[in-house]
Amino acid sequence: QVQLVESGGGLVQPGGSLRLSCAASASGFYIYLMGWYRQAPGKQRELVAAITSRGTTDYADSVKGRFTISRDNAKNTVYLLMSSLKPDDTAVYYCNVVWPLPESGTTGEAWGQGTQVTVSS
Repeated sequence: QVQLVESGGGLVQPGGSLRLSCAASASGFYIYLMGWYRQAPGKQRELVAAITSRGTTDYADSVKGRFTISRDNAKNTVYLLMSSLKPDDTAVYYCNVVWPLPESGTTGEAWGQGTQVTVSS
């Protein structure tokens, strides 16, 4: 069983900061990839940031230099520190984790429930 619990969303002013957390409850699973997606009104869901178990990161161009993703492998928790927030960052943010499935030669995937981030104008 893999469950993701997100926290840290809320309402902030432009230029403010917010820290999102996502804890993965996974027993007997090796979480390879953890990341954050977001979906704003009228837009498709997009990748915000991702990080591997070894610390390799990837960011959307729109958040580079402002957002920082990190993870605690021992706690199976991924964080997203969002700084210099803009109204365009307003969206529902979803945590995503990926793990290998050797039996099928593919991967498993789980999604968090989503947390609302609103940056007021």
